Amino acid sequence: MSFLEINSLKVHFPIRGGFFNTIKDYVCAVDGVSFSIDEGKTYGLIGESGSGKTTIGKAIVGLEKPTSGSILYNGKMVNTKRLRKKAGYNKEVQMIFQDVLSSLDPKKRVKDIIVEPIRNYEKLTKDEELGRILKLLNIVGMPPDSLYKYPHEFSGGQRQRIGVARAVALNPKLIVADEPVSALDLSVQAQILNFLKKIQEDFKLSYLFISHDLGVVKHMCDYIYIMHRGKFVEAGTRDDIYNNPQHIYTKRLVAAIPEVDAEKREELRINRIKVEQEYREKEHLFYDENGRVFDLVQISNTHYVAIREKEALKNVENSIT
Repeated sequence: MSFLEINSLKVHFPIRGGFFNTIKDYVCAVDGVSFSIDEGKTYGLIGESGSGKTTIGKAIVGLEKPTSGSILYNGKMVNTKRLRKKAGYNKEVQMIFQDVLSSLDPKKRVKDIIVEPIRNYEKLTKDEELGRILKLLNIVGMPPDSLYKYPHEFSGGQRQRIGVARAVALNPKLIVADEPVSALDLSVQAQILNFLKKIQEDFKLSYLFISHDLGVVKHMCDYIYIMHRGKFVEAGTRDDIYNNPQHIYTKRLVAAIPEVDAEKREELRINRIKVEQEYREKEHLFYDENGRVFDLVQISNTHYVAIREKEALKNVENSIT
């Protein structure tokens, strides 16, 4: 069941200039995207830097104001601060940031960082607060003596665990995770990803997992949206995206995934060359004369791709799959 619906969301940023710093134009960061989030599921939002994926995440948690479109929580509009407060939305939707160190107040000890959201919504005694914090630290695998330390005293992986403890402190329904492991070493990345999966089971969470790394998203997500130039170019299950990519941009992302097996690297290199050739030959099917992405068209029960028109479907399936 969908508890969060995003409809025709647009986020534009003004470009100012001139003597009076007037608005000259707008950057269309997000150009009319729609999707929904179901309970207990993990959704991937993938794209290169500047594609608009982080802007969507910030709009969902209220850190960016939508230019148009709607965000509905249990059927109620939550586009503004007043509406979010009225619906109890801020308690139910939390965020894990890419740069976790900058999101943790360096002047505060761990106990004060974690207790802050709790105090905003609940009235507990000091002993009850301490008990809640210790329970959260235990859940995220941090020792009790972490309470009185500061963020700079921990490793990157440990700081991310503290960020997760703060995010789940209010038992939310959705966590928007913006590149949560991109700044970590590969060995630590795997630990944090598995840890996030466990937290999801323990708290019955839904995730919106934002990343540029298809390999990471393959490990985490049930359903994936590929974003490019402010719009979705493809959407589908994990198998749809990895085993049957249709949009040329998606195929380029899949082809760019590193191969550990040395014997398959040459095969991968040849495939990348083929994908680039396809891009040159078939670009007209995926972008209009101004370079804009077309709307999504359904090609199976779970799979959508942005192409010129429905009549092109057969041509796309025959020539690209």
